[in-house]
Amino acid sequence: MTTQRLARGGEFLLTEAIGSNLFTPEDFTLEHRQVAETTEAFVNNEIFPDLERMEGQDFLLVVEKMRRCADLGLFLVDVPEAFGGLELDKATSMLVAEKLGPTGSFAITSTGQTGIGMLPLIYYGTTDQKDRYLDKLTSGEWIGAYCLTEPDCGSDPLGARTTATLAEDGSGYLLNGVKQFITNAAFADLFTVFAKIDGRQFSAFLVERGTAGLSIGAEEKKMGLKGTSTAQVVLENVRVPLENLLGEAGKGHKIAFNVLNVGRLKLAATVTGAAKSAFAEAAGYAVERRQFGQTLASFGAIREKLADMLGGLFAAESLLYRVVGLLDERIEALERGVENYYEQYQKAIEEYAGECAMAKVFCSNTLALVADEALQIHGGYGYIKDYPVERYYRDERINRIFEGTNEINRLLIPTLLLRRADSGLLNLWEQVAAAQAETDGDALPRSGAGLFVAEYGLLANQKKLFLLLLGRVAENRNAQEILLTLGDMAIAIFALESSVLRAAKIMAGATERKRQLLQAVVRVTAFANTAAFQLTANRCAAYGVQGEALAALQQTIARLGSYPVDGLLEAKQQLADAAAESGRYLF
Repeated sequence: MTTQRLARGGEFLLTEAIGSNLFTPEDFTLEHRQVAETTEAFVNNEIFPDLERMEGQDFLLVVEKMRRCADLGLFLVDVPEAFGGLELDKATSMLVAEKLGPTGSFAITSTGQTGIGMLPLIYYGTTDQKDRYLDKLTSGEWIGAYCLTEPDCGSDPLGARTTATLAEDGSGYLLNGVKQFITNAAFADLFTVFAKIDGRQFSAFLVERGTAGLSIGAEEKKMGLKGTSTAQVVLENVRVPLENLLGEAGKGHKIAFNVLNVGRLKLAATVTGAAKSAFAEAAGYAVERRQFGQTLASFGAIREKLADMLGGLFAAESLLYRVVGLLDERIEALERGVENYYEQYQKAIEEYAGECAMAKVFCSNTLALVADEALQIHGGYGYIKDYPVERYYRDERINRIFEGTNEINRLLIPTLLLRRADSGLLNLWEQVAAAQAETDGDALPRSGAGLFVAEYGLLANQKKLFLLLLGRVAENRNAQEILLTLGDMAIAIFALESSVLRAAKIMAGATERKRQLLQAVVRVTAFANTAAFQLTANRCAAYGVQGEALAALQQTIARLGSYPVDGLLEAKQQLADAAAESGRYLF
C-alpha cells in the first residue's frame, strides 16, 4: 500500500505540468508485454482469418472464438483471485482491449463480455451470485449482456420505463419492458437488466436466458460492426428470484455509472488499437501505390495526412495510459481483504470519472480522424470492401455514440469539475479569482522546461485561459453550449500535457533519431491543439461575454493562446518520412 499523495480528479487543470509523473507505454513490464503479445497473436492467427465469416453474423463461430479467448485466460484479467481470476492491473486490461481493437466487431463482443458483461457481477454481486455465474462467464461457457438502454431513453438511463414488481407470493420480481441496442443479445446467457422497482427504485437484476417471458428481437441492420449481435431484449412478466437482485434495491445508478467509467476507458483503449491498425494500412498503401510515376508517400498532401495522424495517435495513446496509471496508482493504495474493498475500489475509479470521459472522447475522435484520412489516402479503393480501411471507416462511427455519446461525456467533464469545486474538493474558485486578477502577462512555467519550454508555456497559458473564461461565464455555466466548450478545453489541455510529459520523460534515454521524432510529434500535436483550443475559447467567450469586454477577452485569448509555429513543416516531413519507412505507428 502506497503512502504517497495521489492526484485528484481534475487537479491537472490547477497545477503546473513540469515535474508531473505519469504512466506511459514505456513503463510496460515484461508481463504486460507478454499478455499483449499473446492477445496480438490470437488476433492475427484466429480472428483475422475468420473475420469475414463473423462479419456475416456466423454467431456460432463468434461464440467459438469467445471460448478460445477464454482458454487463453483473457477473460480472467479483471476477475478477483478469490474467484479464480488473475486480478491484474488496469494497464493489462487496457492492453488486451487495445490489441483486440483492430478486429472491430469481435473487440466489441469480447470487451462487452469482460467489461459491462462481468464487471457489475464482480463489483456488486454477492458471493452466491459469483459462485453461480462468474465461472461460467470467465470460461466462455456463458456470454453476458448489459441491458440499460431503452427505446425512449438512450442517454438518460434513469428515465427507464422497465419496471420490476414484487410478485404476489413475495418470491421474486416480475420484470416488464423493452431494452434497446443490446450487444451480444442473440447468444447471451446472462443479462444484467436495469429496471425500476414499483416504477421508482432504479435497480439491477441478473436474468438467465431461459427465463419465461424473456425474448430477443430481430437483429438490427447496422452500418458497421456487422459481426456483433445487436437486438432488443423484451421482458414480459419475467420472473426473477429475490436472490438475483444485483446490489441494493434503488442503487442501480451506482452500478450503471461506475461500470460505465471503466467501459469508457476500455473503449478508449479499443479505438486506439483500431486507429493504430488503420494508420498502418494507410502508411503501407501510401508506399506501395504509385501515381504520376511516384509513390503516394512522396506527395506533400499525403505526407501531411500521415504526420497529422501520427500526432493524434501519440496524444491519444499518451492520454489513455496516463489515465490508466492514475487508476492503477489509486487502486494499488487500497487495503485488500477488507470487507468494503470493492466499495473503495469503485470510489477510486470514480475519482477519475472525468478523465475516463476525456479518454473516451479524445480517442474516439482520433480514430475518426485516422479512419477518415486512411480511406482518403486509399482513394476510390478505400470505398471497396476488399480493402480493410472500408471496414475501419464503417465501424468507427458508433464509437462516438455508445458508452455515453461524446456530447454527454463532454458535458460530464465540466459538470464533475464544478461539482468538486462547489464541494471544496478542488480549490477551483480560488484559482479562478487569481486568474481574473492577473489577466496581464503570460503564465509561463517557473523552471525545468528543457526542450519543451514553448509547449510548457503554452500549457500554463491555456490553464490560465480556462480559469479566466470559467470566471467570466460562471453566471451561465449551466448552458450546455458553454459546458461543451469548457469540456473541450479541458480535454485539449489534458491531451497536450500528456503528450509533452511523456515525450519529456522518455527523451533522456532515447536515440538521437527518436529524440528528433519526439520533438517533431510534440510540435505537430501542439500546433493542432492550439488551433482547436483558440477556436473553442473564442466560442466560449462569445457565448458568455458581450461588447467591449468580449473584444478585450478575445485579445487575451489571442495573446495567451499563441504558439510559435516555426519548424512545423520540417516536423511534419520528419514524421511522414518515418511513417513511410516503418509502415506503422512509430511510438
